[in-house]
Parts: sequence; C-alpha cells; structure tokens
Amino acid sequence: MTTPPNIIMILADDMGYGDVRHLNPDCAFPTPHLDSLARDGMHCTDAHSSSAVCTPSRYSILTGRYCWRTWLKSRVLSGIDGPLIEPDRVTVASLLSQAGYRTACIGKWHLGWNWGTTSAHQQDPGLSPRYGEHLDWIDFHQPISNGPTTCGFDHFYGISGSLDMPPYVYVEDDRVEALPSAWAGPGEFVRPGPRQPGLHAHNVLGHLTDRAVQWIGQQDDQPFFLYFPLTAPHGPIAPAPQFMGLSDVSPYADFCMEVDHRVGQILETLRRCGQEDNTLVIFTSDNGASAKPAECAILEAHYGHHCSQRYRGYKSDIWDGGHRLPFLMRWPSAISAGSRCDTPIGLFDLIATCAELTGQQLPDDAGEDSNSFAPALFGRPIDTSRRPELIHHSIDGRFAIRQGRWKLCRCPGSGGWTLPDAQARQERLPPVQLYDMDDDPGEQRNHQDQQPAVVAELTAALHRIIMRGRSTPGPIVCNHGQPGSDRWPQVDWISEIPEPFIIDD
Repeated sequence: MTTPPNIIMILADDMGYGDVRHLNPDCAFPTPHLDSLARDGMHCTDAHSSSAVCTPSRYSILTGRYCWRTWLKSRVLSGIDGPLIEPDRVTVASLLSQAGYRTACIGKWHLGWNWGTTSAHQQDPGLSPRYGEHLDWIDFHQPISNGPTTCGFDHFYGISGSLDMPPYVYVEDDRVEALPSAWAGPGEFVRPGPRQPGLHAHNVLGHLTDRAVQWIGQQDDQPFFLYFPLTAPHGPIAPAPQFMGLSDVSPYADFCMEVDHRVGQILETLRRCGQEDNTLVIFTSDNGASAKPAECAILEAHYGHHCSQRYRGYKSDIWDGGHRLPFLMRWPSAISAGSRCDTPIGLFDLIATCAELTGQQLPDDAGEDSNSFAPALFGRPIDTSRRPELIHHSIDGRFAIRQGRWKLCRCPGSGGWTLPDAQARQERLPPVQLYDMDDDPGEQRNHQDQQPAVVAELTAALHRIIMRGRSTPGPIVCNHGQPGSDRWPQVDWISEIPEPFIIDD
C-alpha cells in the first residue's frame, strides 16, 4: 500500500454532471482546471450523492450513512437549525484524526449547530420566530456548540448554511468572526437577514478559497484532510466581478467558470507547496444543477448546454439528473493519468475509502452504508458484493433503488420539483417507475408493468436495507426518527415497521 495521502475533498454546490467539459462535449463554457483533474487522474461516470439536495448529501459524505436513517426524512436544514450529526458518531474527520491527520472544514457547513441564545429567549423560547429576519433570539457574542469542531475537525472557517440562508456571518472554529451589524436585502441574498459587514454574495467564494489556500500552506509533514464545501454555483448566482460576463453565456456559466478557477487555485497551491504528488484531490458536487437559478431551459434551448448531460431531472429529483455527479480524482503517486471508473459509487463511500487507505477498521456502528472505492485508485475492481445496491433519495423523501442495470423509483413523478408527485398522480402515472439504466440512461421508458418480478425483487431489497439499518455487511443497527409508517409517509408501502427497528428521538 502506498503511504496514505493528504486528502482534499472539494464539494461544489448544485453543479451538474454536464457542467464539466470533460464529461460533456457540448458544455457551453470552458472548465480547464476540472478537465485537467480528469486528464491527469480519474473520472467516475456513475457517481451519486445519497440525495438530490444539500443537507442529506453532506451528512452522508461525512458519516457514510444514508441521511433518511436520521430524523431528517425529507427537505434540508436552514442556517439556524440544530445539529444533524449525532453526538459521538464517527465521521471522516474523526476517523482521519485517529490516523494522525490534521483536519479542517472550510466553507459551507449546512449540517446544523447550536447558536448561543439571548437571556430573553432562554426564559421564553417562543419569543421570536426561528426564521428569516427574526433572529433576535441569537446571541452572536456567544460561541456556537455542536458544530464542525465537535465532529472531528481541528479547524473550521465558513458559514452555517447556503448563501441564501441568514444569518450571513463567518464563523471561525466556534466564534462569529464579526457581529452582523449590517443587513442583507433580498435582492442580493434572496432571503433578507443580518449580515457581517464586508460579506457580500459575490465575494464569499473567493474569500473561502483564500482561507483554504492559506490553511494548506500552513501544513508541514503531518498528513492533512481538507473538506472544502464551496458555496457555488448555488443561488444566489453571484460570480465575482472579474467573472461576470466571462462565459458570454449566462451568469450561471460565469459562476461555474469561477468554481473552476477556484479549483485551479487549490491545485496550484499544492504544486507550489510540493504536496501535489502525495495528495488525493476529489472534486464533486452535492447534487445536480438547480433548474430555475441556473436557467437550465435557456441554456438548453439557446446554447445546447444540458446541465444534467443526458440524464433526466435536476436538483431535488429522484431521476439521475438530481443525484448523478461529476466525480474527479487525482493522486499522481497512485492514480494512472486518464483513467476511468464505471462502477457505481456514492459520496457516502468516502469514509470506508479513508479507512482502507489509512489501514483502519470502521466500528460496526459507523459507515453503515459506505463501501470503499480505494481499489479503483490503484486500477483494481471495487468489491460491489459488499453493497450491491445504491439508494437514492429526493427532496420529498421519495426512494429509488439501483441494482445492476435496473433502477426502481417508489413514486409516480420526480419526487421533487420537475414533476411533483401530486401532478404525476393527476396525470394517472403508475405509482412506481422501473428503468433499464443500461439501455435507457435518460429514464424515458417505464418497465414497471412488464417486469413485475424485478419490481418485487428491488422493493424487497429496499425494504431489507431500511430495516437492517445498514446496506453493508454487519450486525443490524437502529435507524433514528419517526417510529411507524404513519409518521414516515414515504415508506407507506411497508406494511409494518417493528418498534425495535427505530430509535424515537
């Protein structure tokens, strides 16, 4: 085994599979740095997030566990919600810390933490609504708690949620960098709220990159792990001034070009610091492109640019456009230049991969849905027998299961914004969808009525994976959340959920 590498995971926010030119010949704008990652390393053609939206994907990345095993069965957190990662749960960061790594998260957290509260709110918790501009219950003088530094990270610098979620402040480790004495209007940030002076939508991505570059430059002989979740190209679509109009296509295209540039800054920093050869760099996204902010319809009609490439759907959807992602890796000491992996993998496979690279064994109650893709880095096949299926999830909490060529969607529509299930039912579409992903990767021909045995087999597999609390070998573990299908309507096709199967938080 090669000496364990430094690891950098760069996570774009709402960037589609087709928004990288190396993966999409019809990409309407250049992405030279991302292309170089693929050219000098490996690109994966069948990589997926666990969900078609943000928070659940990020939970799965760090824990190796499907997020619907928590109390969050659908949707996402806001910028003011409490922590989603359970106390004492093993994360990628805590695992690598045990292996002697220095660890940092710089960027967008969006997994919740506890803000300090005012004395008035402590006396009357219902004093102020917990959303929008009504954030006077937060005491910004107090430290946050149960955030990144309690999840295994030595250092954190970034924001609490998406760049359209107040409060708009930078937090370093557990303290607000500056009090939010300014105000963010809806024109700039979508949602109004308190803002740190100097923090503007167009300068956040560059500022976070500068902090990441600075942190990399401070590392010495100790191995390091940097989790770098970007704020772009998620809305508000706000590229830095030097990128505005650069693509001659659209602001979203400009923003994707800025993402590419920021990735280039990280790669150049590694080269300059002499860390290039022994660093595994991973670039991916948390879910597919968001159709409305990205103006996907205009890009398709006028520029022939499909953010989801040939795949159906976008962010929020159960179809592959919602969760199939660009996934590029470079590690010059191990990965052969120009290599490719066609085996289905998930972002939730990171923790098992890091365990294998560092010679560690995951506990039985950690990384329950994670399967190592480390063999692919060395040109060997991934052992898919440990986890033959991938589970996909939509913003509405609808399920899909993929096994081999078949993908079963347990809903009549997209499970998201493209074709809401209520509309699909009005159109009298079948209650389930079955697609042959080998012959029909665009998910256009539903085979559910012609392949009842496959529908039954995949439904049974999904049932088993939900009930066992894991999709990998090991003892049965508990899920967390609502006990009973009456409070988990997305699994109403399961006739009975036994009480021991779920811990009711």
